[in-house]
Amino acid sequence: MQKTIRSVIFDLDGTLANTLPLCISAFRASIEPLANRAVSDAEIIATFGPSEEGTIMSLAPNHYEQGIADYLRHYRVLHDMCPTAFTGIADLLDILTLRGVALAMVTGKGPVSTKISLEHFGLTRFFQVIETGSPAGPVKAQGIRKVLKTLSIKDKSQVIYVGDAPSDVSAAREAGIAVIGAAWAETTDAKALEAMQPDALFYAVDDFKTWLNDGRLPA
Repeated sequence: MQKTIRSVIFDLDGTLANTLPLCISAFRASIEPLANRAVSDAEIIATFGPSEEGTIMSLAPNHYEQGIADYLRHYRVLHDMCPTAFTGIADLLDILTLRGVALAMVTGKGPVSTKISLEHFGLTRFFQVIETGSPAGPVKAQGIRKVLKTLSIKDKSQVIYVGDAPSDVSAAREAGIAVIGAAWAETTDAKALEAMQPDALFYAVDDFKTWLNDGRLPA
């Protein structure tokens, strides 16, 4: 991958920040009172793929609208569980922006929770295009294609997607772009990510930054 990278598309949860524990806590706080039962981490995580609306539909289908409202309220209130992005992310986004690299986001999160987190981290300004998830199921490949169209990108070899999950690797490949495995979150299953053989895999944000700076960014 020695071609000049002119656009980077980022995932959010587990890639920009350690938001997964926050998501799980907000789901539990919103679902358990409505479902009148305990909900395990594994049960919540098993519903991931669709946006949070899909999780509420799976675990509290009879209280969908209330569940969504409660989830977003708890997500906002509990966000101090994840006060900042990963160390080095803001600096990385600054460098990419200064080098003229177009930045976008494709996340499985819903639009409201995405907005809450990006504003909380002070990162909204970096992203030219943001594509969020769907209650119906995973749509990251479609989101990546929308980004490419919106940014008028003709040469897919100059674009990379950065994500922390095996499904991110699959989505990027389906959309026809290279993918970088982000294994710097404590919640990342690094072995599962490695098994998907992303084009490159990094265990620290600074290592990814060094890789980008090694002749892969516009002069």
